[in-house]
Amino acid sequence: MANECTEGQTPLPTDVAPLRKSYPDDLIDEIGYGGIESREKGTNGVLARVWSAALIGIDAVKVGVETDVSNGLPGIVVVGLPDTAVQESKERVKAALKNSGYMYPLRRIVINLTPADLRKEGPSFDLPISIGILAASEQVNPQLLGDYLFLGEVSLDGSLRPVAGVLPIAAAAQKMGISGLVVPVGNAREAAVVEGLSVYGFSCLADVADFLNRPEAYSPVKVDARQELAGSRFAGLDLKEVKGQTHARRALEIAAAGGHNLIFVGPPGSGKTMLARRLPGILPPLTLAEALEVTQLYSVAGLLRDRGFLVSDRPFRSPHHSASGPSLVGGGSYPKPGEISLAHRGILFLDELTEFKRDVLEFLRQPLEDGYVSISRTRQSVSFPAQFTLVASTNPCPCGYYGDPVQPCTCSPRHREQYWARLSGPLMDRIDLQVAVNRLKPEEITQHPTGEDSQTVRARVQAGRDRAAKRFQSETIRCNAEMQSRHLRQWCQLDDSSRNLLEGAIRKLGLSARATDRILKVARTIADLAGDETLKPQHVAEAIQYRTFDRMQ
Repeated sequence: MANECTEGQTPLPTDVAPLRKSYPDDLIDEIGYGGIESREKGTNGVLARVWSAALIGIDAVKVGVETDVSNGLPGIVVVGLPDTAVQESKERVKAALKNSGYMYPLRRIVINLTPADLRKEGPSFDLPISIGILAASEQVNPQLLGDYLFLGEVSLDGSLRPVAGVLPIAAAAQKMGISGLVVPVGNAREAAVVEGLSVYGFSCLADVADFLNRPEAYSPVKVDARQELAGSRFAGLDLKEVKGQTHARRALEIAAAGGHNLIFVGPPGSGKTMLARRLPGILPPLTLAEALEVTQLYSVAGLLRDRGFLVSDRPFRSPHHSASGPSLVGGGSYPKPGEISLAHRGILFLDELTEFKRDVLEFLRQPLEDGYVSISRTRQSVSFPAQFTLVASTNPCPCGYYGDPVQPCTCSPRHREQYWARLSGPLMDRIDLQVAVNRLKPEEITQHPTGEDSQTVRARVQAGRDRAAKRFQSETIRCNAEMQSRHLRQWCQLDDSSRNLLEGAIRKLGLSARATDRILKVARTIADLAGDETLKPQHVAEAIQYRTFDRMQ
């Protein structure tokens, strides 16, 4: 009979008998005939707690992974608002433990993810759940569990796969009072960028278990982020390859020195895109703080694997004109960074600006002004940094040849008016430099490039930024484009001649107060490039030249 027992054993309860159909007798015997009886008597199971973390935007929240292994019907339950990926971890963990040579306890296993009101997502909880089960079943030493955060996806064979968002979690770990991180080897160098944190990278689950049992046999991963950043070399496009376009090259230099938004307007084939793609080559290199900011965003977005463990070049993002609003600003059920956040500290290039939907472009207004984007959902609201330089290009009219000396324009005034109506006045106000790019002359096309290379221009840009940095050393802003009204009153004072010049431009072009402020910011950058401490009429006059398309029809 199925419920018979030998001498000294407790009779098998009726509700355990069905286990005989799925599990061998020796495994049922190993659990003990008195399993359910022990639970009824109040005997407690074994509880283990492993620490992990969840992301809200780019902020990390400490998550406790509590594992209770108790006598009862075999099964595993995950509670604490897990998403589908976390729920599926039950099967991955079960297979990984068995294939790694560990015993998967045929008992009742309850996994509780705390805090219970925080939604948990992604496969990064595979590793802490696995370690929790091993600790609760007394297969690893639990002594170090309170000192480390565990993150990682577990494959069925027990190997560990990298996960997204490790760097922001590592950056927050010190504030949590955590000694270090245990992560897949593919995330180890990324996490080790954070100074003062012990990071251990492993390739399989068995190595993690061995580390917990013999921690003295392993050494943390070491990374010198400053040396890595200093050793990077920009390998982008060079400005010396551009023929002619002296006025547009000058605008690129001003935009790079002051962080100003820029739009190129010209006929097809005039070199608008070619010029824009060479802007990153004259920008100053990222500082360590800026590189860490950018790397955190790419880590959260899951885009870091293609860029190494540290983003060392300023981003250049170029979304297609069919892009939707959420793809630009970010979003999703669990909000992720969009294109404008991925362009943080770099360039957002919108080619054929007038082909973008107007409502999509309106999403840019708040980030251009505030430097961050807020995404609200029913359960939570997150913010992503978005301090980028907007560079755009567009044709002057639907046919593209308005004002061209060679190809006549076929558009009516009404069509041109409708064409420019796709760009709202408030959006154009936020673009500091509006530059006409003309068709190259035949002699310019046939000659070899004679302009300065990117390295030479970058040196002047760096000198201009250094002057601004010295001026703003007690402020949080980093370039002239970020100045507020109080900064303009202090650093952009005008003499009588400059003031009369600016007032005349306001009346003639119908400039708004915002556009006027941006003229002053551009003038301040032009003065920095010239090495002047005060604004002069020639600085203001050149800045005014870059507002000629404000009322273009």
